[in-house]
Amino acid sequence: MGGVRWRRIASQIGRSVAVWAVSTVTMLVLAAILPDFQLQSADGDSATRIAVAAACGAGAFGILSAVVWPLLVRLLLLVPALVLGLLVFFLNGSLLLLALRINPSGRGEAAPETAVIVAAVMSAVASATGAALAVRDDETYRRRLHRLATRSRPAHPPCPTAPGLLCVQLDGVGHDVLLDAVRKGLMPTVGRWLSGGDGVRPASRGDRAPQADGTPRPAAGRVRPTHRLTPWRTDWSSQTGASQLGILHGSTFDVPAFRWYEKDRGEVMVCNRPTSAAELQRRAVRHTGDGGLLTVDGASRGNLFSGGAGEQALVLSIATRRRGPANRSRAGYFAYFRDPAGAVRTALSFVAEVGREIGQSTRARLRGERPRVGRGGLYPFVRAFATVVERDVVVAAVMGDMLAGRTAVYADLVAYDEVAHHSGPRSRDAEKVLQRLDRSLALLERVAEHAPRPYRIVVLSDHGQSPGETFRARYGLTLGDLVRAGCGLPVPRRAERTRSGAEARAAVRAALRRPVEEKGEHHRPSRRSEPIVLASGNLGLISFPDVPHRMTKEEIDARHPALLTTLANHPGIGFLLVRSEEHDGVVLGAYGAEIPLAELDDDPGPLARFGPGAADAVRRTHSFPHTADIMVNSAYDPADGEVLAFEEQIGSHGGLGGAQSHPFLLSPHELSAPAGDGEELTGAEHVHLVLRRWLSELDGPQVPLTEAVEEERAA
Repeated sequence: MGGVRWRRIASQIGRSVAVWAVSTVTMLVLAAILPDFQLQSADGDSATRIAVAAACGAGAFGILSAVVWPLLVRLLLLVPALVLGLLVFFLNGSLLLLALRINPSGRGEAAPETAVIVAAVMSAVASATGAALAVRDDETYRRRLHRLATRSRPAHPPCPTAPGLLCVQLDGVGHDVLLDAVRKGLMPTVGRWLSGGDGVRPASRGDRAPQADGTPRPAAGRVRPTHRLTPWRTDWSSQTGASQLGILHGSTFDVPAFRWYEKDRGEVMVCNRPTSAAELQRRAVRHTGDGGLLTVDGASRGNLFSGGAGEQALVLSIATRRRGPANRSRAGYFAYFRDPAGAVRTALSFVAEVGREIGQSTRARLRGERPRVGRGGLYPFVRAFATVVERDVVVAAVMGDMLAGRTAVYADLVAYDEVAHHSGPRSRDAEKVLQRLDRSLALLERVAEHAPRPYRIVVLSDHGQSPGETFRARYGLTLGDLVRAGCGLPVPRRAERTRSGAEARAAVRAALRRPVEEKGEHHRPSRRSEPIVLASGNLGLISFPDVPHRMTKEEIDARHPALLTTLANHPGIGFLLVRSEEHDGVVLGAYGAEIPLAELDDDPGPLARFGPGAADAVRRTHSFPHTADIMVNSAYDPADGEVLAFEEQIGSHGGLGGAQSHPFLLSPHELSAPAGDGEELTGAEHVHLVLRRWLSELDGPQVPLTEAVEEERAA
């Protein structure tokens, strides 16, 4: 035992010396090619003295990076993460200037802007050298990975023979998008899991037809697939807030959209707002009587909700709490950015991604691509944060969780969803992101080999995305403009001049029996409070805040006689849901269609084109306490799968129509099938029950089961 320990120490010393030597050479090369970086006095020095100065400078920089850098990052945890990423270069350059100042040789100086470049290059070279030396030794590689994303050890040491469960959410990746990416060879790791062998070749004429479930058919002689791919269907609210709340906490009750107005509280709820996320999590826990999927030895990374995990980082629902031992919402950033090499690598990738987005958006504009939305302002930085910083931090956190042997881990990677909103779900930009996400899955698979327990890796999505141009781009006005016109309220001049705006004003005049528009009539102020119009992808919500209850169709008609007719007959709107005094609830469509909810199974009316399950989804949303006075779903074209987003997105989700309602669940064959033959996974709550069942199958620390879970197991 003692000999092994001394060999390990000697190996570590040898690697440190090697990294120091490479850093010294790097500093010498940079001093030779950068005019503002000097390692000698003004009168000149011998080669030996210059080498000594470089060695001392490299050593001082390495020690400062190891000791001072983590303290600086911890002090800056109160800074927004996006700003912290941008500060990496400045901090690293400052450490280099300090290293040159305390250089024992008394040599070395650099201009501030040059110091940033030198520090970035030296950190990258040192990181690459250390990784290359460590990867030759499995034990050293495991320790290096653990240091990169170190966390506190779990309260209950894991049983080495009991597998853990790792769930990676690829935000916004639809079932069909995943299959197409695999067929094109963009995601070789997923392709290998589904087909066996070394991966999936790009599709060609000679390829055999896919299997019945759409997955690639394995070639003769290949090993059997390790995973199965299962589609599932979301609720009407096809967005991360509802789906992730259901997956992690077992309830999507009273989440009608991504954003909605609650009359009893006088507040707009937004799923990605920290206060709203915290409230939604409290409601789910109260509704189910259970803490969540991750309550026993779990970790939640990069999610909107905690799932009851004891280890939480980058979790939105705890972001508003006072910082303390139980609140480590930014601990993931510290764990990642405290390694200067990783921080610099991520910062360089961040800058490259900003440049990539600017180049891609410029190319799309010059080519006149349609549909297209604006991608200027801060968006390039938002995209870079989602596709680089969030990905790197979350992946590093998950690596640490696996190496710590935690029982259940759930992580969300949002990169694809962010890019697809602005570039399109099947764009080249989005495909590039899928390739990088596949590499992240491959890295996690390799790290699992070094974990103290085996892991079952489940990959899933929370929703898909449906393509299509925006409602505003097609008709020249927003849903809010159309609602105001239908209510007889003033609208912007650009909306007045559109055909939809003119038709809405004409409908109002006809309903009020005013065939001729009086001068200035549409500029009259309203005596009642104006409607609140909110958008969640292609789902719109209209609420009248001065009415304390959910208004009925009859009340809306009495107040605004032309509104419902104007909306239902607009070509960009698929259907409306309103409460009815006579039928409890009705679906309204064009040409006077009015179908009571109880009769939708026999006569789906305007819901027919939205496919199976649409009626059940609408009925369930109708039962929510905070459903809006008028729920509006945009038009949907089954021929091309396109919808019209009420937001500025050409890849959208949030309502019914197309791929947005069809995410996927990719699970290992060691786990039981998610659903029986002929059974469809419907709703995030059902996915939650499946994950609960898998946790119980793994024979690890038992997760508390609610009555609903017991019933699902018995079935």
